[in-house]
Amino acid sequence: MLSTALAAALARRNIHYGWVIVAVTFLTLLVGAAAMGTPGVLIVPLEREFGWDNAQISSALALRILLYGLFGPFAAAFMNRFGLRRVIVGAMALIATGLLSSLMMTQVWQLILLWGVVVGVGTGLTAMVLAATVASRWFNHRRGVVIGMLAASNATGQLVFLPLIAELTTRLGWRAALIFVAGMLAFVALVASLLMHDRPSDLNLPLYGERSRRGRPKGSASSPC
Repeated sequence: MLSTALAAALARRNIHYGWVIVAVTFLTLLVGAAAMGTPGVLIVPLEREFGWDNAQISSALALRILLYGLFGPFAAAFMNRFGLRRVIVGAMALIATGLLSSLMMTQVWQLILLWGVVVGVGTGLTAMVLAATVASRWFNHRRGVVIGMLAASNATGQLVFLPLIAELTTRLGWRAALIFVAGMLAFVALVASLLMHDRPSDLNLPLYGERSRRGRPKGSASSPC
């Protein structure tokens, strides 16, 4: 498989596959942050098109933020049970479903359900617990560096993508902006499905900074190549 071949190629250059995992995780958190911030950019277009007031729209955004925070412990449990790859792909699919379904919404309760509940749960599954999990599973040394790099992804995602999403909204409308974000989410899901692995032992590798390979803890989910 692609990940196995890539791990072997990197090993010949003395590069640990854990850095690929960091890159995939950074991309996941980056796009997740963009999806998290997108509804805030679209408040004014929704007010103009549907006549909803700011309080109604903000209630959906507040619910999204609440669920984003509340789902952190559940995200950790899901990662232990199903593995990193399945959680990331599932989260990206859930967020994209919420955003794309909102293209057809006509009532404010649909906004609350899709942007509040569906997007809130999806983004909560890729909260910062993902960064801590990757750092602890793949790195014995430089865990602080990895967590610091991944922590920067949230601000970077909003800094890079929100101006672009705002520009798309202005030029092409809020629906085009949502389709763009959904496309990014699909891209992340594809990359994660090809390259993400649960632990170094999946590729017969030790943790970064160790010489010997650790076995998989009992009860943890397998992660196919």
